[in-house]
Amino acid sequence: MIRSVVRGVGSALPKRVLTNHEMESMVDTTGEWIVQRTGIRQRYIAGEGETTASLGEAAARAALANAGMQPGDIDLIVLATSTPDNTFPASAVNIQNRLGIHRGAAFDIQAVCSGFVFAMATADAYIRGGMARRALVIGAETFSRILDWNDRTTCVLFGDGAGAVVLEAGEGQGTVGDRGILTAHLRSDGAHKDKLYVDGGPSTTGKAGVVHMEGREVFKHAVGMITDVIYDAFKATGTEAGDIDWLVPHQANIRIIEGSARKLGIPMDKVVVTVDRHGNTSAASIPLALAEAVGDGRVKRGDLVLLEAMGGGFTWGSVLLRW
Repeated sequence: MIRSVVRGVGSALPKRVLTNHEMESMVDTTGEWIVQRTGIRQRYIAGEGETTASLGEAAARAALANAGMQPGDIDLIVLATSTPDNTFPASAVNIQNRLGIHRGAAFDIQAVCSGFVFAMATADAYIRGGMARRALVIGAETFSRILDWNDRTTCVLFGDGAGAVVLEAGEGQGTVGDRGILTAHLRSDGAHKDKLYVDGGPSTTGKAGVVHMEGREVFKHAVGMITDVIYDAFKATGTEAGDIDWLVPHQANIRIIEGSARKLGIPMDKVVVTVDRHGNTSAASIPLALAEAVGDGRVKRGDLVLLEAMGGGFTWGSVLLRW
């Protein structure tokens, strides 16, 4: 059977680092409070000329180099973002052009912090269905552009960045020993829309708007929703927590990450954590963390890697893959 195998991974971050100490001079907060509640110590903020597309392009080029491929080898680009450069066209098309690719298809997926998981599942479906051979899956965000910098409950949480993977069709035997994506599970429930949203849009206000969040409500639902789709992955593949080599979660909040790992029975030394340095980069957080763990040698060929995320909507999902 056809499997979508990861051939390369890459990342890109803006030049500017914004520390908790600097945040103290901007809003009524302390660095200690931010660390205790979220685990975040710093985040990267996009500057002039740095956009979702430019960061996405840089991450894509890094992933292609890591895969030993050229842009012309790609026939599908799926970009997960909630902060596109333009209302339309899709920022994926912008990245496609910046890479010099003039064939295949490119489009955006909007599932907020779950976006990269949704994008991986979508690209996997295209590859397994024979509609693509090699895909760039990118998570890229400039959340700093939709923050209220006077709202200490949200502005301390988010950062900017991009990560990408190259997927290629490969042959598998239909077992959990196959390299590539083994299973993906996606969920959404719009009843929770008002718990995490942006108060703007082309058809309502005509403006981009800013992020609003009911933090306690998000936290209350997060661990249960995340573990739900992970249990689905285990059931679909006959695996269990002890089989997982690495859990790469959405980097929203260290307490959510620790709570999910504890409920699943996965020790924290098998969990990739970057929230302390990147903050919550929404759809970019998983590929950023993945690129770091691959780059420093933690994630190795043959490892069983579990990706999971939850975001506004609510949306949530998991992808289980063999590296």
